[in-house]
Amino acid sequence: MSRVAIIGSCITRDLWPIRGEAERLLYVSRTSLASLFAAPVKGVRIAAEPPPPLGRHQHQALVADLSKTALAELVAFRPTHLIFDLIDERFDLLSVGGTTCVHSWELEVSGYLSQKAFADARPIPRLSDGCHRLWSRGAGEMAALIRATPLSQATLILHSARWAEQARQGRRLAPLPPHETRAGRPERTADHNRLLAAYEAELLSVMPGMQVVAAPEHRFADPAHRWGLSPFHYVPAYYEAIWTQLAALGVERQVSGRGASPSVRAA
Repeated sequence: MSRVAIIGSCITRDLWPIRGEAERLLYVSRTSLASLFAAPVKGVRIAAEPPPPLGRHQHQALVADLSKTALAELVAFRPTHLIFDLIDERFDLLSVGGTTCVHSWELEVSGYLSQKAFADARPIPRLSDGCHRLWSRGAGEMAALIRATPLSQATLILHSARWAEQARQGRRLAPLPPHETRAGRPERTADHNRLLAAYEAELLSVMPGMQVVAAPEHRFADPAHRWGLSPFHYVPAYYEAIWTQLAALGVERQVSGRGASPSVRAA
């Protein structure tokens, strides 16, 4: 059976509850290629239990980004397939204590930003040239890591996605309201879609041979999505189309038990 690692967002993770289960699944989320290779953030007091309103997996993802543990877990996991999707590359970064982390919603609501470790934190806007340079360097470092480790044996896959501009309900299409990466800050869909196109082009240039799966014809938001209406919570046909393409690349599903769920470790 395939062993699938995802560096990305819920658009790839959601394939499994919607369309079967993988034998093993490692999910690395709420991070960035600009953050994964940075040094750990020093001096952060990590809560023993997830601070409300965070759930366990949300808190694990946040802690992994602050402590930079995801790469070691990824290499040890030895996936047969490594899937990148870049939808989580929408959050600003923070320069803090000589390193970098993602200014995610999870970090915003965790209470950690009030700690002394973040007293001198400086924002790095996602759409800035500085953030793009950090991301490009991280993409190169990821390519080098893959070449130098057992990850070189994995099938590399880019799940190409964009922010949806419309929601579909039945046959009716409706424009989406501006999305807020953080409360009170609406984003321009076109700006982020241009950035995603640039990121994807760079990733493909540093990782020759990477396979691409995409379903632009089904890229519509779903008002009935389990996680709510969002530019990257798509209609069911989208996930079906992507799953078909992944299956053609050797991603298998486990059918051993009714109601079984995948083994997921948020990192």
